[in-house]
Amino acid sequence: MARTAGGVVAEDVDREEVSVVRKVAAEGVGTFLLVFGGVGTAVLAGSRVGALGVSLAFGFTLLCLAYTLGRVSGCHINPAVTLGHLLLGRINAVTAGLYVVAQAVGALVGGLLVYAVAAGLPDYHRDVDGLAANGWGEYGPQRAAAKDGYGLGSVIVVEVVLTALLVLVVLAVTDKVADTALAGVAIGITLAVTNFVAIPVDNASINPARSLASAPFQEDAWGQLWAFIVFPLIGGALGALAYAGVFGRWSA
Repeated sequence: MARTAGGVVAEDVDREEVSVVRKVAAEGVGTFLLVFGGVGTAVLAGSRVGALGVSLAFGFTLLCLAYTLGRVSGCHINPAVTLGHLLLGRINAVTAGLYVVAQAVGALVGGLLVYAVAAGLPDYHRDVDGLAANGWGEYGPQRAAAKDGYGLGSVIVVEVVLTALLVLVVLAVTDKVADTALAGVAIGITLAVTNFVAIPVDNASINPARSLASAPFQEDAWGQLWAFIVFPLIGGALGALAYAGVFGRWSA
């Protein structure tokens, strides 16, 4: 039997018996759906639901995906989460690399489809409205108000700390000694909370794949994309270290 990020003890589908192809496909599909649900809400309905609605959209989407895909791939759908699992030896380097590639592809497809839908509105202009890309300073969320936003220092703190929190929760609630029945709920709520905090600062990355999904469709996003790859990954590594320190072991 295998405990999964979906919070179930899988008797009929053991992840050790699932082929790498199916695992990688699940990661690609899952990341696509997270982007389409979360970024899609931000772009298509953000003015109606606000930051609270966008945060819940990300959280609820991840919650559902955890129970849907957890028993197949572990439902990482985030390179920072995959890095945490890699550092703890829960996944090997080759599979981790394939996961990250699938996550990137899924994110890009998700971003493309969100853009395709948004472009169907005559009043939508890519150069003005963008695609909920992450950024700081003059490219931060406050740019619509014609003023500079939070600086890079704020972005570093938010992305490192909140990604570490997410990864710590994921690793802890899927630990072999944890009661994993509600793991998906805990993970989804954590993602929503991280978005509550980070959206006003930098539009909330907490996931390099999520940032990659938006960057190609917002011309000013490429120059700052590096930060939303580097700092969430640092956070992911710190989350794994925190797990090891709290639980007193590296293996799950």
